[in-house]
Amino acid sequence: MSDYLVKALAYNGYVRIYAAVTTETIREAQERHDTWPVASAALGRTMTSTLFLGAMQKENQKITTKVEGNGPIGTIIADGDTEGTIRGYVMNPHVNFEELNSAHKLDVRRGVGTEGTLSVVKDLGFGENFTGQVPIVSGEIGEDFTYYLANSEQINSSVGVGVLVNPDTSIRAAGGFMVQLLPGADEAIIEEIERNLASCPTVSRMIDSGETPEDIIARLAGGKENVQILEKLPVKFECNCSKERFKTAIQSLGKDEIRAMITEDHGADTECHFCRRHYEFSESDLEEIYQEAK
Repeated sequence: MSDYLVKALAYNGYVRIYAAVTTETIREAQERHDTWPVASAALGRTMTSTLFLGAMQKENQKITTKVEGNGPIGTIIADGDTEGTIRGYVMNPHVNFEELNSAHKLDVRRGVGTEGTLSVVKDLGFGENFTGQVPIVSGEIGEDFTYYLANSEQINSSVGVGVLVNPDTSIRAAGGFMVQLLPGADEAIIEEIERNLASCPTVSRMIDSGETPEDIIARLAGGKENVQILEKLPVKFECNCSKERFKTAIQSLGKDEIRAMITEDHGADTECHFCRRHYEFSESDLEEIYQEAK
């Protein structure tokens, strides 16, 4: 099944639900960054959560999230937009623990840490940005994004994200859901949503068993009859890096630094953090950039 995200309303428009399968997308991220299981789970959960935040934005807006915990994984960064494209990376991809946590799952909390911050930067266009930041509350990622939505955006939400990793470290299943209460939702709706959430298997197990985003939404809404599908978006790993962007970055270093790259290094080999793609600049390339920088 190709990755995709579904947006829906439930309970006569009082509840918004997003659900997505992101298995192929997270698999590509794992292969690009050679992440080990715990790092894969943390990165995959962050990317899927960011996907939901990106899908909430207005047309052409972009979003960047940064999880900075005190665990061995270090910083996790993900970029998303309104079109279902996502990319991300972790500072330390080779993190894993032989011991599972008390729920018999990968110990993401230990990898991420329980102290630090979750930051969300919205690119509103025309050079305007909005930044929200909250403390990490659990290190499990889904709970941290839930806390962000409640405190920074004042939206009562539940974010559930998961990644199932094979013994050979490849990605078996990944995805998630986001449930949000909209104005006017009464206590009966809230109680039913809470019961539905409590009775759901883990999201990675649902996806591994073949459930689609529509199936997951129906579970959360208490049945397909309560659901109004609004939109389906294809989801994919995509990076917008280019040699031209790296050229601009080198120009910003200043002419002294560029001259040192020419005389000492005789060229430059740059790498994109998000996709690991390399861009090489020869001495003549750098000489041209130096002249433009002057």
